[in-house]
Amino acid sequence: MTDTLESPPQVDGAQELTRGDRRLSRLDSSGGDQPSYRSTLVPAWGVAATPHLEAFLPECGRLERRLYSGRETDSIAGWGFKRTAWYARALARRLGVPYLALEDGFLRSVGLGRAGAPPISLTVDDLGVHYDASRPSRLERLIEAGDLDDPALLARARAAMDQVIAAGLSKTNAAPPLAGDLPGRPGRRILVIDQTAGDASIAGALAAPAGFARMLEAARDENPGADILVRRHPSVAAGLRPGCLPRRLPAGVIPLEEDVRVADVLARVEAVYTVGSLTGFEALIRGVRVRAFGLPFWAGWGASVDELSSPRRTARRTPLQLFAAACVLYARYVDPLTGSACGIETALARLTLFRDRALANAGFTACLGFAPWKHGAARTLLYSPRGEARFFSRPGPAIAAAARAGGRVVFWAGRETPALAAALAASPAPVVRMEDGFIRSRGLGSDFHPAASAALDDIGVYYDASRPSRLENLLERAEFSPQLLERARALRRSLISARLSKYNLDQGRARAWPAGARKVLVVGQVENDKSIERGCEGVASNLALLGAARADFPGAFIAYKPHPDVEAGNRPGAVAAADAARLADIVERHADIIACLEAADEVATMTSLAGFEGLLRGKPVTTYGRPFYGGWGLTTDRLAYPRRSRRLGLDELVAGALIAYPIYVDPASGLPCEVEDVVAALSRPAGAAPARRSRYWRAVLESLRPNPRARY
Repeated sequence: MTDTLESPPQVDGAQELTRGDRRLSRLDSSGGDQPSYRSTLVPAWGVAATPHLEAFLPECGRLERRLYSGRETDSIAGWGFKRTAWYARALARRLGVPYLALEDGFLRSVGLGRAGAPPISLTVDDLGVHYDASRPSRLERLIEAGDLDDPALLARARAAMDQVIAAGLSKTNAAPPLAGDLPGRPGRRILVIDQTAGDASIAGALAAPAGFARMLEAARDENPGADILVRRHPSVAAGLRPGCLPRRLPAGVIPLEEDVRVADVLARVEAVYTVGSLTGFEALIRGVRVRAFGLPFWAGWGASVDELSSPRRTARRTPLQLFAAACVLYARYVDPLTGSACGIETALARLTLFRDRALANAGFTACLGFAPWKHGAARTLLYSPRGEARFFSRPGPAIAAAARAGGRVVFWAGRETPALAAALAASPAPVVRMEDGFIRSRGLGSDFHPAASAALDDIGVYYDASRPSRLENLLERAEFSPQLLERARALRRSLISARLSKYNLDQGRARAWPAGARKVLVVGQVENDKSIERGCEGVASNLALLGAARADFPGAFIAYKPHPDVEAGNRPGAVAAADAARLADIVERHADIIACLEAADEVATMTSLAGFEGLLRGKPVTTYGRPFYGGWGLTTDRLAYPRRSRRLGLDELVAGALIAYPIYVDPASGLPCEVEDVVAALSRPAGAAPARRSRYWRAVLESLRPNPRARY
């Protein structure tokens, strides 16, 4: 059985909002543009601290983050129409300038705002606010009078809505998936939504707390014989805030108090009853019948069965049109990696990646075998809003802690010893090996530069050819979709164009190599590297590699490139000068690996990643060990690979090794990202190289960094 690897939604500049889309998102009912301003006062500290606020408010000119000081301003921005915004609203009235109500978007983040998760989406409204039906709002006017029959808009909305449904996305996305099934009978479940008492969306929906009891009664009366389920708000279920429905529900009504993914619940119910919850909108776009007892922004348009109506809402709209208005045109999005305005497509790709990484890293992780300076990078790579990573120095306590918490053990594979392997083999908790990825950083790991990528492998590890690994299984068995292969081709072109490698040291160009000669680049390695220990037979040192290459390529021009960690004096593997002069025609100590690969006709190596980088550039590669990229028909191999029977194309190898297998974080922000984001980050100018004496302080700072660099 094979797994088909699909390419996930990509962050594509062609998908970004165009200037026209941004204009459309601010059209009022008469077709006029929302005004722009020279300056906007943001008097509330919490609002002013919103990340990337300027990108969310391009029409607001200069943002003044201060309390009023008497200077003239064109507008004032605050958080919605809640009590906390009274000062900003009162000041706007006194000065006679527009008040801009900011609110979370409908696809906000992974995690709650009060837990520190920054928004990917906001709404900005100069007429009202979307949850308040007592007055017009920019969204209401857009739904009533906007051109929501436009085919291009609806096609774009359909693609985005389908992605939301397929990925199971909602507003906050931190809840875990549903384990098992809901109580009650399939096909006969009616979901009633409770809300927190005092929530502004209740009064804004023109409802009262007493309406919740009437809603529950209607759900029972209108669905005889059905199972009535009440979904509590997580804050209510945790006892942190009171709900609108009583704690003791009528006999036969089943409370759902576990915080699970909304999409999983909606997929298992026949209908939803709600007052003003956004869950009603999320149910509508999934084709679930919805009964509304208030007047939230999505009610009153004929898509739901409504208790209330508004004389301002006369148009009949489908769920797709409501989604187009609310999520494509009205809401605004910012890419958290770049800090720039983006379209819903980019936002959905980011949310899906963040949510999937948060789920993969959820729960307790006992980290073992990590040098202190690696703790900060490991926390960032293993971060989850619902997870905890704790570091241990001995296997016994790490395994015990993981077993008690129902978590896992993640250990640094390079530190594995026979004794540690035996202890981990007996672990009742799952065990995962962690290693650097293949596009790592700008600077050496041994110089304490944090990694932007990692391989997490619960089977083996990519460099250990003595046993299977998740990467080897993936390359042997997976089917690669055409979309993923096209993505791999584009990635390969980007890597070549940007001249990127694992460490990106930019040491300089190679010296002049003779024209016309057969030029073979021999790539040295750190000799205590686990890939040599686990993947080499006979040729297992740099001196032996040079000797084998000289014998196998008689008459060729041999250029030897020592490993940068060896040259830096951080790791073993130096070849004596006399031996190097005898076996190599030139020793390239100061040229970077990409310059050497570009100058070479062929590459010879034991297991170095430089062999893979040579393949990317179309160079013939001879291997004397068993690297992850050998044995697939792309290299000339001096050793056999008994488990590797498949013949791969280069793009299939790239898709597996660089896209599907590692995880990545943005080098600047620490946020989860795709390999293309790391390539873009490493392609930007590096600036001045740090002084060599800063190596010690980098290690100290990395070991002291207590938290991930970014939360989401």
